[in-house]
Amino acid sequence: MFHSAKYEGTQSEKYDLVKKQLKALIEDEPNQIANLSNASALLNQFLDRINWVGFYLMDGNELVLGPFQGLPACVRIPIGRGVCGTAVQKRKTLRVADVNTFPGHIACDSASQSEIVIPIIKNDSVIGVLDIDSPEKNRFDETDEIHLNEFHNS
Repeated sequence: MFHSAKYEGTQSEKYDLVKKQLKALIEDEPNQIANLSNASALLNQFLDRINWVGFYLMDGNELVLGPFQGLPACVRIPIGRGVCGTAVQKRKTLRVADVNTFPGHIACDSASQSEIVIPIIKNDSVIGVLDIDSPEKNRFDETDEIHLNEFHNS
């Protein structure tokens, strides 16, 4: 059974540990929903100063809410709208220091002040996004971006 771990060391060393934990959790499980559920729970336990972490999955021409940890969220997001839809449209990670300055930001949780969204690409198609919100501005840095891009590819 999984036990909460105390993460020590540099930010990169902590991320390396959480990526190993994710691999152990999902390596023998083929079900995508189960794996995304465990991934969101693991990130919620690992990351400090966040208020929402989860996945949106592609369904036709829009993103639909998937497994997450946090307050209830927007269910459907059109491609090109908000940070999540824009990350899909641009096919790149978006790190937003202040969501209030992002054109068309969708405020599912009014407490969110910064956000990072990582597109999940499989066989050259975007299949979803990993979305993480924080109640503080400028919460996510380059190290977060690098390791979260690796995390979702685990």
